[in-house]
Amino acid sequence: MLGILKKVFGDPNQRYLNRYQKIVDQIEALEPEMQKLSDDQLRAKTDEFKTRLQNGESLDDLLPEAYAVVREGSVRVLGMRPYPVQLMGAIALHEGNIAEMKTGEGKTLVATMPSYLNALTGKGVHVVTVNEYLARRDATEMGKLHQFLGLTVGLNLNSLSQEEKQAAYNADITYGTNNEFGFDYLRDNMVLYKEHMVQRPLHYAIIDEVDSILIDEARTPLIISGTAKKSTALYTMADTFVRTLKQDVDYTYDVKTKGVQLTEEGIEKAERAFKVENLFDLSNVTLVHHINQALKAHVSMHRDVDYVVQDGEVIIVDQFTGRLMKGRRYSEGLHQAIEAKEGLKIQNESMTLATTTFQNYFRMYEKLAGMTGTAKTEEEEFRNIYNMQVIVIPTNKPIARIDKPDLIYKTMEGKFKAVVEDIVARHKTGQPVLVGTVNVDTSELISQMLKKKGIPHHVLNAKNHEKEAEIIEKAGQRGAVTIATNMAGRGTDIKLGEGVKELGGLAVIGTERHESRRIDNQLRGRAGRQGDPGVTQFYLSMEDELMRRFGSDNMRAMMDRLGMDDDQPIESKLVTKAVESAQKRVEGNNFDARKTLLQYDDVLRQQRDIIYKQRYEVLDAENLRDVVERMIRSSVERNVEAHMPKDALPEEWDYKGIITYVEGNLLDEGILTEADIKGKEPEEVVDLIMEKVKQEYDKKEAEITPEQMREFEKVIVLRSVDTKWMDHIDAMDQLRQGIHLRAYGQIDPLREYQMEGFTMFENMIASIEDDVAKYIMKAQIRNNLQRQQVAEGQAVKPDSSEGETKRKPYVKRQDISRNAPCPCGSGKKYKHCCGK
Repeated sequence: MLGILKKVFGDPNQRYLNRYQKIVDQIEALEPEMQKLSDDQLRAKTDEFKTRLQNGESLDDLLPEAYAVVREGSVRVLGMRPYPVQLMGAIALHEGNIAEMKTGEGKTLVATMPSYLNALTGKGVHVVTVNEYLARRDATEMGKLHQFLGLTVGLNLNSLSQEEKQAAYNADITYGTNNEFGFDYLRDNMVLYKEHMVQRPLHYAIIDEVDSILIDEARTPLIISGTAKKSTALYTMADTFVRTLKQDVDYTYDVKTKGVQLTEEGIEKAERAFKVENLFDLSNVTLVHHINQALKAHVSMHRDVDYVVQDGEVIIVDQFTGRLMKGRRYSEGLHQAIEAKEGLKIQNESMTLATTTFQNYFRMYEKLAGMTGTAKTEEEEFRNIYNMQVIVIPTNKPIARIDKPDLIYKTMEGKFKAVVEDIVARHKTGQPVLVGTVNVDTSELISQMLKKKGIPHHVLNAKNHEKEAEIIEKAGQRGAVTIATNMAGRGTDIKLGEGVKELGGLAVIGTERHESRRIDNQLRGRAGRQGDPGVTQFYLSMEDELMRRFGSDNMRAMMDRLGMDDDQPIESKLVTKAVESAQKRVEGNNFDARKTLLQYDDVLRQQRDIIYKQRYEVLDAENLRDVVERMIRSSVERNVEAHMPKDALPEEWDYKGIITYVEGNLLDEGILTEADIKGKEPEEVVDLIMEKVKQEYDKKEAEITPEQMREFEKVIVLRSVDTKWMDHIDAMDQLRQGIHLRAYGQIDPLREYQMEGFTMFENMIASIEDDVAKYIMKAQIRNNLQRQQVAEGQAVKPDSSEGETKRKPYVKRQDISRNAPCPCGSGKKYKHCCGK
């Protein structure tokens, strides 16, 4: 069907390339002119372009000339002359699309052209990479070119101070990791002073390895969390109990969904063990949660596959890259359950202070672009969620790599034996081999088998990735054998050593198919760069997870019937097709999961946008009195409406209740009496209360300096907004965890979440207004006012890629006696106010 459409309408990708080719021809034509310019004249072009922009020319108008300038600068500074296909990729990036360029085609150099062009606006360009090693490398190497052309370059690292970060973000082009850009955005919306914010408005981002960041990590929330003090004893008790359970007697485990369920026998056992009458009584919700997490920790979470234990800590292994994710923790108590299982010290659970997803963070940029070697399989997702087209850029030289059909073995043992024999045979000839594995276990198993055969090799997995880039670079040398989990060392080019081309180039061996075709393609793409020869071969077995999950029983039965033994592989297009269709099904499921996550996070995003915008206005405002008065009026209207409902008769109105509210929250006793409000309509009562409030406000302001009053307003509003917002995030999280149960009642959980989330948000806003009204009117103003952070947080990103975020020590601001007056100025004792 697709083929027919292409014949009728033409290939859309080709249409893009035809258009780009015309622009490339213009850039090429400018080369002799650029070569004549001196270094200073070439550098002067930057200021000329900026002036032309101010005079009404667009970036598109400047593109051919600007790219010609960068190209000439690259030849002079880096000794590299971008190929025409690299210019095409650079045009795709400027237009806010994804350039799919094969490994070794020079994506890093491609990014210099659109980043230069878009930096001319003065609004800043962010070049985003997957780890700090690549960010530092690109900022150093490509930074030379930008600096030669008169632009400033910043490097945003996790270890920088606030001032250093501000300098990095104020540069024309800023390099950094996706984690750090996202966390800086969240931290900026927790600062107490506008001057402490580090980011400028988000303008243009180029994401390297865009599929890894926007697809693989899209289900991962970025979280800044504080500590919630809960008892750890229950984790230990649940763990001890779960160890006594037997599979298929006390619980069932579903391999496909990784779901673990207690059986009737298991439930009865739990009731006896914990001495409760009914395990599913509402009062036992916490106990059930702990038992379920302990079960999950024991049955579906495997050491050295999902996590490793190092220095007495459970460290998550990224399922996509095989990297260790230090400082990351599983949420909802699962991390604590694993700590109990491994007999380690159980850490406190954390409470979310601020959160967003990469999907929503990157959609805030005015323009977004990306590059990768593999994006076409996820084209629909990029188009639907990010409004980005995937443009497949042709390679500079034709691909000479040979991709052999999959070999399928009956058992894993037979498969690994064949893999090792293949490696040994290739190693004898001196051909370099790169072995791709899906997890740490497989890489270590192959390593053991190679040691027995006396084959020297390097292992790159979650346990030793510090030098991975260095090792990966040498993976193309004669006789090199490298075992890498899921694309360790991604972003590093493998160049062939001397004499390796004659041996057939790099041989890539896949030990099983990943559940995503894209990651298989990434592994394949390591061989055959820039027209080099190469060969790829995947080995599969009927016992592989993908085959087990998607109906390999029939094929296995067929192999048994044919009397095939372990050493005989089958090479069947039918099997390869079955594997691909299984991968497509998994990709579809994963896309649906990410789409659902985004729909849920969109609810919180709309709320986050409102809160962050208003919070910034509070920080930025000189005078908050109008804002505060609006909040007080809103609070008054709600309370008057509650005591004087429109649908009740005047004689039923509760005047005493209004006076009680006013005296408790706004005015001193006797300023307003029942006699003052009797016989008045609700609107008149609101106006009268507000009149008295303004008089008191004026008196308060007269007692101190205007500066102190303005600061007092900010202290109260910020503290109230931050406290309520953090509670709200937590409440929304709880709501979301339980909302899927509504589906049993034939109710759409997402719609329920949207409606209840909206109600909760409205209640939070009302609660902020009530809080501000009360504290502004009732609190005693002290001279040494200080804005205080509501909670100290640390950056956490559960289930995600490597990050270098460190826990920041909690610094207690001051020691206050519990019976002393509260420093917030409420007039209460510390223990009854902020010291609760």
